[in-house]
Amino acid sequence: MFRNYIKIAFRSLKKQPFFTLINTFGLAIGMAGSLLIALYIYDELSYDKMFVDADRIYRIDMDIKFGGAEIKSAETAPPMAAALHRDFAEVENTVRFRTLGSNLFRSSDKSENIKELSTTYVDATFFNMFGLELIDGNKETALKETNTLVMTRTAAENHFGSINVVGKSLLLNNEDTYIVTGVMEDLPKNSFLKDYSIFMAMAGNVASRENIWGSNNYFTFVKVLPETKMDHFQLQLDGLLEKYVLPWAQKTFPGMTAASFAASGNYIRYHTIPLTDIHLHSDNKTEMGEKGTIQNVYIFSFIGFFLIFLACVNFMNLSTAHSLKRAKEVGIRKTLGSNRIQLIVQFLTESSLISFASMILAVIVAFIALPFFNDLAGRTISIPYTEPLFYVAILLFTIVLGLFSGSYPAFVISRFIPVETLKGNGFKNGSKWNIRSMLVVFQFGIAVFLIVGTLVIFQQLQFIQTKDLGYSKEQVLVISDTYAAGQQVNAFKQEVLSLSAVKSATLSSFMPIASARSNSPFFREDAMDQKFAIQMQTWDVDHDYMKTFGMELIAGRGFNNQSVADSTATIINESTLTTLGLSAQEALGKRITEEVELGKPVFYRIIGVIKDFHYESLREDIGALGLFLNKSTGSMAVKLKTDDFASAISSIENIWNEQAPGQPFNYRFMDDAFDTSYKEERRLGNIFIVFTCLSIFIACLGLFGLAAFNAQKRTKEIGVRKVLGASVSQITFGLTTDFLKLVAIATAIALPLGWYVMNIWLQDFSYRIQISWEILAFSAFLVIVIAILTVSYQSIKAAIANPVKSLRTE
Repeated sequence: MFRNYIKIAFRSLKKQPFFTLINTFGLAIGMAGSLLIALYIYDELSYDKMFVDADRIYRIDMDIKFGGAEIKSAETAPPMAAALHRDFAEVENTVRFRTLGSNLFRSSDKSENIKELSTTYVDATFFNMFGLELIDGNKETALKETNTLVMTRTAAENHFGSINVVGKSLLLNNEDTYIVTGVMEDLPKNSFLKDYSIFMAMAGNVASRENIWGSNNYFTFVKVLPETKMDHFQLQLDGLLEKYVLPWAQKTFPGMTAASFAASGNYIRYHTIPLTDIHLHSDNKTEMGEKGTIQNVYIFSFIGFFLIFLACVNFMNLSTAHSLKRAKEVGIRKTLGSNRIQLIVQFLTESSLISFASMILAVIVAFIALPFFNDLAGRTISIPYTEPLFYVAILLFTIVLGLFSGSYPAFVISRFIPVETLKGNGFKNGSKWNIRSMLVVFQFGIAVFLIVGTLVIFQQLQFIQTKDLGYSKEQVLVISDTYAAGQQVNAFKQEVLSLSAVKSATLSSFMPIASARSNSPFFREDAMDQKFAIQMQTWDVDHDYMKTFGMELIAGRGFNNQSVADSTATIINESTLTTLGLSAQEALGKRITEEVELGKPVFYRIIGVIKDFHYESLREDIGALGLFLNKSTGSMAVKLKTDDFASAISSIENIWNEQAPGQPFNYRFMDDAFDTSYKEERRLGNIFIVFTCLSIFIACLGLFGLAAFNAQKRTKEIGVRKVLGASVSQITFGLTTDFLKLVAIATAIALPLGWYVMNIWLQDFSYRIQISWEILAFSAFLVIVIAILTVSYQSIKAAIANPVKSLRTE
């Protein structure tokens, strides 16, 4: 019997090639889109789960409020790990990372440096903590000695052309020599360590051995024993403030107590976050790796689910619309003795065959589209062809999808009454068809929601691009790693300034773009108590810094390179004034210091106040900031006054090669660096565009099917109307209006939902747009135009049909 169902299903599908093709194609597009999204979500949810005992590894985070600033930090003090080992019986192991960002390395037999973008100090417990092995070297001793390092396979091949490099030496930043003691495989692409290539022994980091609880620069991970009660662990963490932090702070502020600290409105709160939650659930500003968001996972889950649901709805609509042609077949089958169950199985067999064909096509489409999707999403996702579970999941998904998408047509068609169907009256008007209208409303509601989301994301990005940042980022070339020029760095700057294409240049490691930076507490000379602390960033700059970036001075003066006194001067921003409780003019001449624990603290006199500028992402409020006249040669910013960038860059590179032979010349434009800060938003926007188009396409297929069904069902009515004098335009308008009512209902429901959800998304930005009525109106207009274009073909086709032929149709 089953073989007979298959045979009849094949014959039926072959007999109606256009219907079969459009159903298969529509379902395949929805499946392919959902498959890509499922792979993306699986990749996001799999972060850091590959490590041994990942479920028992936690990171110690802290929330701080001090000096007018509230900070969520993933970094803690250097003695944190030792305190956990000493005081917590649940602790099995700990490891600390002290990230260093990018650094230059070269082997001792070469003169040219290679830049490693992500490097870090790490404790010797690193390998046992995460269950990592070495390709070469002894993991138990690899990071125990100072000036030793372990590198990844790729880094070893880049520097030495081989992985057999244990015992060889590398020069760090042309100064310190490190011995390679191990080589490890590249870290997985779905781990927080994926970008790191050089791991240096923490033993060489002097600050890591200091008992300073106020300097928080170390990512501290802890592995707890099995069955540890984390609520009890948290209670012990709460006790660290009084046991360690306050006694350390009392050396500086003798009268400080837990009560006085809390009374001033300040707090320090330690807490844990599971290793496997960091990628999606951490809300800290600084992380060791690229961070995702659980909100994006929810958004893509929503899109993926409704994409496949829309495809199923289309299948139902098209199958039901086509069922008029099969009404007599059903009537004859029932007359000859077929029962309803047999008819349902027959139609479900047909839908399952289409589902299997669609899945095969979907996998092919996903395979072709995957490189483009990876580029779009910034991932390295692959289809797991070697995983048996993948095929099991695909098979089950296809069966369920086939049964689900074919269920509505099967149950509806099998209910036809033989006498009525043989007379050509298989369908009767009634409320039972409202479900199909509701499905179309649902389809277009999703399309409207996605259109609103896309427009809001891109309008926010446009707002970011055009907002006044308080400094000039156009035509600013940033040259990285200028410290590699050594003593020649100032000569390099002076020669660059002599170029006719250069307007100004400044040497500083601090650039006004989002990056990892730390705050320091400062105190007014007349208020040296912890409750009057000013938590602010300190930037070391030269006297050309403000001129190069076009920063606006609102009070006082800038730095004077000829003034010796300016070595103990500072220029603050407007946000610092708020914490100081002073006006710009009142702040001039006041002195501040961060060295309250020393006998003779160094005081810095405020000589100027600059207008606030956005040195962080627009997601963040502008915090307190002080500029200090100090040597800082990490980067050089060059303000160009020419549009011939290629020639200017070539001239600067020639000077670099003369002043720093053998050193890499790395540069980027400031506006490109600024755009990089919002790459996740751009990716989200681009993905929204792609899946919005797919959703609209699928929704239009559904509407096309409903229009075809409606035109067939009203064939005689249209013929009668034409005979009685109705024009083609009147009939077309009447048929189209029916569907526009459904689209209007969908729009009315989806617009407020889209407004609400996208307002939540915008809350991540401290500086954001307001969703205007124009966005909502354009979304409604666009979807109505699309609906009219979709329906008009079937409406016009029905309206121009010969009425004589229509009235003779049974």
